[in-house]
Amino acid sequence: MNRREFLQMLAIAGAGGMSFPATDAHAAKAVDNLYDVPRFGNVHLLHYTDCHAQLRPIHFREPNVNLGVGPWAGKPPHLVGEAFLRAYKIESGSAAAHAFTYLNFTEAARRYGKVGGFAHLSTLVQRMKASRPGALLLDGGDTWQGSATALWTKGQDMIDAALLLGVDVMTAHWEMTLGAERVREVVDKDFKGRVAFVAQNIKTSDFGDPVFDAYTMREMNGVPVAIIGQAFPYTPIANPRYFVPDWTFGIQEENLQQVIDEARGKGAQVVVLLSHNGMDVDLKLASRVRGLDAILGGHTHDGVPAPVHVRNAGGTTLVTNAGSNGKFLGVLDFDVRNGRVADFRYKLLPVFANFLPADPEMNRLITRVRAPYERQLGEVLAVNRGLLYRRGNFNGTFDQLILDGLMAVQDAEIAFSPGFRWGTSLLPGEAITMEALMDQTAITYPHTTVTPMTGDTIKTVLEDVADNLFNPDPYMQQGGDMVRVGGLQYTIDPDQTIGHRITDMRLHGKPLDAAKTYKVAGWAPVSEEAREAGGPPIWDVMAQWLRTSKEVSARPLNVPKVVGMDGNAGIAPA
Repeated sequence: MNRREFLQMLAIAGAGGMSFPATDAHAAKAVDNLYDVPRFGNVHLLHYTDCHAQLRPIHFREPNVNLGVGPWAGKPPHLVGEAFLRAYKIESGSAAAHAFTYLNFTEAARRYGKVGGFAHLSTLVQRMKASRPGALLLDGGDTWQGSATALWTKGQDMIDAALLLGVDVMTAHWEMTLGAERVREVVDKDFKGRVAFVAQNIKTSDFGDPVFDAYTMREMNGVPVAIIGQAFPYTPIANPRYFVPDWTFGIQEENLQQVIDEARGKGAQVVVLLSHNGMDVDLKLASRVRGLDAILGGHTHDGVPAPVHVRNAGGTTLVTNAGSNGKFLGVLDFDVRNGRVADFRYKLLPVFANFLPADPEMNRLITRVRAPYERQLGEVLAVNRGLLYRRGNFNGTFDQLILDGLMAVQDAEIAFSPGFRWGTSLLPGEAITMEALMDQTAITYPHTTVTPMTGDTIKTVLEDVADNLFNPDPYMQQGGDMVRVGGLQYTIDPDQTIGHRITDMRLHGKPLDAAKTYKVAGWAPVSEEAREAGGPPIWDVMAQWLRTSKEVSARPLNVPKVVGMDGNAGIAPA
């Protein structure tokens, strides 16, 4: 599909009733600016990651808190709001400003419409491939989890959609929460001969044998290209170990260097790491291994418009991160001459559903896989009167709703909710349907818990999670954002060391007693014992509370007092 055909397709879509948030001229201009990406060079890689099973267009608010600490403070990806716009020279109020930042989110979302959706992503992939012979489509993982239909079909809806989308290579993270047997079934049957599922860092726990291929070699326009896979290193820590009891993960830096050298030895002129490490880990890794031309990264959901150039003993590695929720498509073009990369071009393209007509074949697939569940998905639980979102280091308004619901239903004085980065956003006035609730809670270990904890234990929990997020060594960062906390207030200094970041914990204004036992509600326990003793799934608890409430609004966020971060470009007012 060339540019002329693409614009004709837009015109047809408009004639057929497709609505744009502004005038057709405005929409056409946006398409010109965003999607007219001329072919460059002879090696072409398309990359999306962390779509979290969102087949249809959604709203997704970027964070206003994404703190970097130590040497990572104020550097990509730890920029938010106006600091982000200045760093990448993005015009305030533009479509790109809406895609990449939280600024004026509700107003901008109503102007530019929803983002993502596999039918619209498919149209963009087709257009990029049409001008780039041999282009490979890379899936960075977190694809089979994040929605009700993905949970209920054990990821089959997303597997079928990815195959239709034309994915060539994939690595993984949340896929593992479907269990090792299910992952092997998909790789050995659905993907066989169609998708290379690569992960150099997954080994058997007995003899350390590779579980999956470490990399795949492809020839593109006469150039040998190696794509190495890097699954999320801390899967058995961030998620339940019992899903993958016989596999080990880890960063496996030394093994990665061996794999790079092997691929180069077999003639690869371009070597790329398809990573689910998280961007800070990728930046450190890029400084320590030789021979990678680029790292196409995921996990931390950072939409970064330009690659970071990282020097190492072998030269320079480009490090990117392509956002989440099907909201972006990365386009990396290499010009390879005389056996090496001579130049490159990179674009991270926002997927605006109003500016990209839906691919009819993908639309039919989505309609078919959703059909058995539409009634259940569409149940209205309550009307939302505020902006509900999840994302940010400390809390989001949808997380706050979950905390409040947990405390009310479980009659608890404190609540914990995991610092998951996935979860869609709802604008004021939009209904909270069962589908919207499942977008925040659809996991294979959804059990709710009520646990007696002493004040000292609560501090230990908060310190451990804070170290996972704010340890200045990225290799020690093992999870998502900070656990969301209901009822309890505290102060945090991210620059301190473990055991010293959390201070002044208070409940109803009174200091928490280290020796006293408190009733703490939670969900998503990672231990097998907690799963067996757990209560009803979180979505049942929340659905009950929402049906009773009938109407809810975004409550004031219970966030800690953050100290020591004055002037940090990763924090801004909501």
